[in-house]
Amino acid sequence: MFRSRTLIALLALLALAAPATAGARAKPKPPKQAPAAFVSLHDVDPSILLDIRYYTRHNFIGRRIHGYRAPMCILTRAAAEGLARAQAALVPQGYTLKVYDCYRPQRAVDDFVRWARRLHDERMKREFYPQVDKSRLFADGYIAERSGHSRGSTMDLTLVALPPRDQPRWTRGRFGLVPCFAPVDQRFPDNTIDMGTGYDCFDTLAHTLDPRVQGEARENRLRLKSAMEAAGFTNYENEWWHYTLADEPFPDTYFNFPVSPRALR
Repeated sequence: MFRSRTLIALLALLALAAPATAGARAKPKPPKQAPAAFVSLHDVDPSILLDIRYYTRHNFIGRRIHGYRAPMCILTRAAAEGLARAQAALVPQGYTLKVYDCYRPQRAVDDFVRWARRLHDERMKREFYPQVDKSRLFADGYIAERSGHSRGSTMDLTLVALPPRDQPRWTRGRFGLVPCFAPVDQRFPDNTIDMGTGYDCFDTLAHTLDPRVQGEARENRLRLKSAMEAAGFTNYENEWWHYTLADEPFPDTYFNFPVSPRALR
């Protein structure tokens, strides 16, 4: 009898402890709301074009990326206002900005990391990294476990001549996969001016000042760089499209709320 009562008591204690243990081990749910400092770029300057590639299949993975629930650009207000300043300087020159990516949630970065470790998944290699072995993506700096985009003041962008040409919807069946460093008239017609490579080209030719890129493409890169620097941004030298607000408000914080209108207060 004593043993039975002891066993019952032990089972009762374990039952009480189990929910607490399970709760302690459960992963916290990602946040749904952005801080009040974040805005939609469209609300600050609706004239800037959007081509949010990670909401589509036309990116280096070949599908929509986790965390992108809408084709929109979310940024800190300071970064969005900086882009508006750059746009105001470029429009009189006959150009408009077009953004490919803005704030990027940590869950999207994690998605990139998981994909990079699946070495067999090379469905988009021919276009985005034709000369890079996938096993080198981390070592060569193309994929990392943290991204400045997650801090909310970094964006990927290009220039489009005014008035902008219509951009067709990319499908693999219609446009195929063309190496990102092919001549601009052979790549997907995404209406950007010639920048020497396509967006997200995992190749050293994408380095902003690569000496092999000359003529019109180099002039276009420098035009974008000059306008962005004048508006308070700095360029990541290995990607002509990548800029960060120099005085970013969250230099050490990596956010994880989704890219969605509901995330904005």
